[in-house]
Amino acid sequence: MARGRLRIYLGAAPGVGKTYAMLSEAHRRVERGTDCVVALVEHHGRPRTEVMLRGLEQVGRRELVYRGAVFAEMDVEAVLRRAPAVALVDELAHTNVPGSRNAKRWQDVEELLAAGIDVVSTVNIQHLESLGDVVESITGVRQRETVPDEVVRRADQIELVDMSPQALRRRMAHGNIYTADKVDAALSNYFRPGNLTALRELALLWVADRVDEYLQQYRGEHGIRSTWQARERIVVGLTGGPEGRTLIRRAARMAAKGSGGEVMAVYIARSDGLTAASPKELAVQRTLVEDLGGSFHQVIGDDIPAALLEFARGVNATQIVLGVSRRKAWQYVFGPGVGATVARESGPDLDVHLVTHDRMGKGTDLSRPPRTARLGRNRRVCGWLIGMAGPVLLSLLLRGVAPGLGLANDMLLFLTLTVAAALLGGMLPALASAAFGSLLLNYYFTPPVHHVLISNSRNIVALVIFIAVAVSVASVVDLAARRTHQAARLRAESEILSHLAGSVLRGENSLESLLETVRETFGMESVALLEREHDLAPWTCTAGVGSRAHVERPEHADVDMPMGASMSLALTGRVLTAEDRRVLGAFAAQAAVVLDRQRLRTEAEQARALAEGNRIRTALLAAVSHDLRTPLAGIKASVSSLRSDDVEWSEEDRAALLEAIEEGADRLDHLVGNLLDMSRLQTDTVTPLIRELDLDEVVPLALDALAVPAGNVDLDIPEDLPMVAADKGLLERVVANVIENALKYSPAGATVLVAASTTADQVQLRVVDRGPGVPDDAKERIFEPFQRHGDAPRGAGVGLGLAVARGFTEALGGTLTAEDTPGGGLTMVLVLPRVPDRPHPQAPSDDRPDGARLSRTPSPGDG
Repeated sequence: MARGRLRIYLGAAPGVGKTYAMLSEAHRRVERGTDCVVALVEHHGRPRTEVMLRGLEQVGRRELVYRGAVFAEMDVEAVLRRAPAVALVDELAHTNVPGSRNAKRWQDVEELLAAGIDVVSTVNIQHLESLGDVVESITGVRQRETVPDEVVRRADQIELVDMSPQALRRRMAHGNIYTADKVDAALSNYFRPGNLTALRELALLWVADRVDEYLQQYRGEHGIRSTWQARERIVVGLTGGPEGRTLIRRAARMAAKGSGGEVMAVYIARSDGLTAASPKELAVQRTLVEDLGGSFHQVIGDDIPAALLEFARGVNATQIVLGVSRRKAWQYVFGPGVGATVARESGPDLDVHLVTHDRMGKGTDLSRPPRTARLGRNRRVCGWLIGMAGPVLLSLLLRGVAPGLGLANDMLLFLTLTVAAALLGGMLPALASAAFGSLLLNYYFTPPVHHVLISNSRNIVALVIFIAVAVSVASVVDLAARRTHQAARLRAESEILSHLAGSVLRGENSLESLLETVRETFGMESVALLEREHDLAPWTCTAGVGSRAHVERPEHADVDMPMGASMSLALTGRVLTAEDRRVLGAFAAQAAVVLDRQRLRTEAEQARALAEGNRIRTALLAAVSHDLRTPLAGIKASVSSLRSDDVEWSEEDRAALLEAIEEGADRLDHLVGNLLDMSRLQTDTVTPLIRELDLDEVVPLALDALAVPAGNVDLDIPEDLPMVAADKGLLERVVANVIENALKYSPAGATVLVAASTTADQVQLRVVDRGPGVPDDAKERIFEPFQRHGDAPRGAGVGLGLAVARGFTEALGGTLTAEDTPGGGLTMVLVLPRVPDRPHPQAPSDDRPDGARLSRTPSPGDG
């Protein structure tokens, strides 16, 4: 059975009319004869939306009872039995009531699609999972009901339902969205013009990205290589020189002038050796373009203009930004340069911008090593042309125009061509030119002409000298090229090795970033660091980067750089020369150093943990030897007194001694309990059982455990306070320890206030005392084990109560902090994650923003 198609109406904000648009689509389909039903649509009491439901078949809902209330959810089974061609499902991000077939409504939709039913649904932009943090930072409201972006991206059609902020606020003011008693609150909170404008921009950008994906897919399927200027994409061609920073900033300014512009910086690396640019400079430019919102790319290509144009057309770029050439004027005799070539071959669909900079016209940039000083392909071709075609043309010219110059002058002219061939093409073109030129001189200009024979011995000497001079000049030129090439490679190697040495001293590189540098420097497809325990053990990939799958063994790689018998650096993509392998060896050694540093850091952290454990054990022994001795001494003294036969104790005295024994035993039990809890926290053996709880059932249990006298604690916990997600036993211990600490430091007769409140996604419990308070620099130290601030009351324990409370709180996913109480004292703030409110059947659950809900006020009898 073919999978159904999904169409989504994406709303830029609540109330823009996405449900109305969906129902309008349903009426159009019904008029065309399509079997279309309403699986679930929420009209939220809006008359115009409710009218649109008339004339459409509706599938009955399924009623569920949860926490004493009745909720109506979509009946998935009924829709599957009805098996319509199209089903309307509103509010895709809705959370179903517990007991439903699926937890989320989008999972219900997936079932309908799998059954071959087309679905038309709605969702607001603020309910996309990836935008949750962004929406919260804009509106101050955390959306609790979200849908994964991938679910929406997989939709076959996405239609944006948009409206200007002013028009939406007018709709709100006219009562078309919420009832009159909620309009003022909504307009002054969630529906502020700034909020609506930001949400609208988010929706437009998100849909633009989705449209771009469709466009790229279509172009790929149809093999379209020409540029479609649907969106400004600016490609910045980098050479690795410092002028690249100027180009990136200029491109970013160009992209900022139009909404949705994108900047892509690309560096073209040759495929036969070290890259031209300094790795340090490339890293700086990569960081710069990413900070400006663009992306950095590195591609391999020997023909730089062709590779740059191929990349630009592949990403559907509209503009290319290049820097004006650094070459001097006389260097243009060797070719027009990259900028001119790209501009000539770009065609009418690509705009090429040449940007001036402070390095233009100043020759090769000496701040970076040249890629290679060997003669390029174009120069070698020119050398061969001059060396072979030049003598022929010169012979024709001398024979036809100036036949009487003399053999000496003819030789000098032929020698000039040989020198030119050597300067342009190197040794081989020069030798060929010398040999060919000597034959032409002998045949056309040395008597007897038109014969290979030479009648005059002086002419033989002249030809020999001509050949010797030509070979010498060619040798000198070729030797200079080789020496220049070696110097360039050594400069490149020294730059790279200097960068590596600096990173070693600074401890900068992570292993993955170092391997990425190796891949970019040598133009490889993937790089992996392989390791094994011993010679017979299998190889394992410790870290790897690149597009291709990493090799499993060093011998499977194109390049294998062993580091001892148990470690190897494996590269895939091409075979490196011996010169490149020497530099690769330095990278491999650095990789081993970085790996050792990471492992040493891990071992150091483990050592610190062990040292902390030893410190706690030492403190524990001190506590056992000192703090536990006091209650033990009191118990022993009371028991010895009771067993004494010398004294006749009255009933009151016996009761007092027994009470002292009981108090000492309670203190011992409390101290031992805290010590055991601290031990559990240190060994990470605290495993909370999270479930939904009400604070008003936990706090009284904590007070009962403390046996707090009536009137010492004032509770202010609203009855309608949201539930929290916590472990009941651990939360009770946290509350008990915090309240006990507040009672311990409160003055006689003072009352400790325990108040609860709620925020967007949290519940706060504040324990307020009027004690001496704690200085700011000690507010964190009081939560450390075995810490007692200032003059602690006698018998105050070993200082573990707050440490245990914070440890348990963090295990529950909350926080425990200390604040000053206005007027003096200390306030402990316990923050716990709240349980999302369940949707009410008569109230909108998805289309109403959280900021439009009315706040709840505790009743006078709360607490």
